[in-house]
Amino acid sequence: MLTEPTIQFRPTVSVLGVNVCTLNLEGTVGAIDKMLQGTKPCLVVTADASGFAQAKDDPELQEIYKMADLVTPDSQGVVWALKRLGHKGAVRVSGVDLVDEICSLSANKGYRIYILGSAPGVAETAAERLRLRHPGCNIIGTRHGFFPAEDDELIAQEVGQLRPDVLFVAMGIPRQEKFIKRTLSLTGAKVSMGVGGSFDVFSGRTKRAPKFVQGMRLEWLWRLLLNPKKFHKVKMLPKFVSLVLRERKPEA
Repeated sequence: MLTEPTIQFRPTVSVLGVNVCTLNLEGTVGAIDKMLQGTKPCLVVTADASGFAQAKDDPELQEIYKMADLVTPDSQGVVWALKRLGHKGAVRVSGVDLVDEICSLSANKGYRIYILGSAPGVAETAAERLRLRHPGCNIIGTRHGFFPAEDDELIAQEVGQLRPDVLFVAMGIPRQEKFIKRTLSLTGAKVSMGVGGSFDVFSGRTKRAPKFVQGMRLEWLWRLLLNPKKFHKVKMLPKFVSLVLRERKPEA
């Protein structure tokens, strides 16, 4: 469980025109806690290299990244970019870790959480395991993410009726970010966040890489070996690297 820092500001570094937060996990959770104490609906983006690469050719996704209240570096590729652009102490802040810590925060402060996304049954199992992991975690509702985009407003209204403080959405990039942006006023959540495959991890459907693999910064390879369908994300990395290499480095 993380301690609660006092966050006065959120330092950022611009990566391809997007302000990426350089706080560590503890600081990021503290910043989100501050958002939850406010009244403005906030959008948190957990951005990996594939997301940046997709955004280059997707104006709506690019706009979402730029308008987000907080963007975290959710891959070693983005961490590399931050270090190259001058922030040597950059660390990864993943969607999985944020879900875990915010559920812990909910257990302590009562924040109301809604879990939306993944295949039928996955969100429910993830919620059950998160409640066991963090006794008192206030998960108020779950729903799978297998519905067409034309039903977005209807689903968002159903979520909004439960008055969540936090909305976790796991539909993959860019679907989850676009759902959040288009329905932000309908769900009423103070913090909405796209969390990719996090529910699969917490449900046990997908096994997260061992700590030593994470320490070697090879979690992406672990995920690829477990699920070769992830190759479409991995092949985005060279494009992301090329884009970053063309971006001017800050003056020393």
